[in-house]
Amino acid sequence: MTGSLAVALVIGIAFGAALERAGLGSARKLVGQFYVTDLTVFQVMFTAIVVASLGVFWLDRFDVIDASQLAVPDTWLVPQLVGGLVFGVGMATAGLCPGTSCVAAATGRGDGVAVLVGMAAGVLVAGLAVEPLRAFYEATPRGPLSLSDWLGVSPGVVLCGLVAIALVGFRVVGRIGVRA
Repeated sequence: MTGSLAVALVIGIAFGAALERAGLGSARKLVGQFYVTDLTVFQVMFTAIVVASLGVFWLDRFDVIDASQLAVPDTWLVPQLVGGLVFGVGMATAGLCPGTSCVAAATGRGDGVAVLVGMAAGVLVAGLAVEPLRAFYEATPRGPLSLSDWLGVSPGVVLCGLVAIALVGFRVVGRIGVRA
């Protein structure tokens, strides 16, 4: 277990350093997404998603890993939609998401510290409200649901669609000349 934690720590530090290097510890840069003035986040995160997806797909194809053994978390439709709404409002308000708030706080930015304190308070309140809200939390269970399961197509088709969307998105960003 100690080795796994050490690896996780090293990966976390490297990820945080990469986010900071890309400028994603800045609330201004993240809010630029909403104003379509700076699409760095779109490009960095979409690239990471595509690279990870391609990696899992091809590692599975070459029998290096067994993708069927990867954990797919359960889907709870209504609670997750509400959670996504809360997350989106929080991100639009603060200009930082959980990962970038950690980066901002680690580099001494007060807004990052404030967001971390707010997240901790939110986690505490949500934790204390589990029992009264249990019916809500357990509403609309869908079990483990992947995009390919939901669409009824193979993972390869989903991956091709993801890559196509990324390529079109990158092309559009390049054409409209939004700084990245």
